[in-house]
Amino acid sequence: MPADLAEKTDRYEDLLAEALDAAEIAVPPDSPLGDAAAECEEMARSYLEDGRHFRADDDPVNALAAFSYGHAWLDAGARIGLFDVPDEGHLFTV
Repeated sequence: MPADLAEKTDRYEDLLAEALDAAEIAVPPDSPLGDAAAECEEMARSYLEDGRHFRADDDPVNALAAFSYGHAWLDAGARIGLFDVPDEGHLFTV
């Protein structure tokens, strides 16, 4: 595996894991928005697991894609107000 692909895959896995730890659901859990937030969080966690599975199978391209998709679910949820996230830093584009 090229070194730059390995580095990028590592970085995106770490970014997604850190973003999942930082994001907190900001809407009432028993509301339709709460359901949407839970779904976004579950999709992000699933993509993190999928990426780790792809990586274990020596498939870094799909691992990187999975980590990227997972982060996109969280970032989109943060943008529309489903999650409280840090305003500063590198985790989110809010």
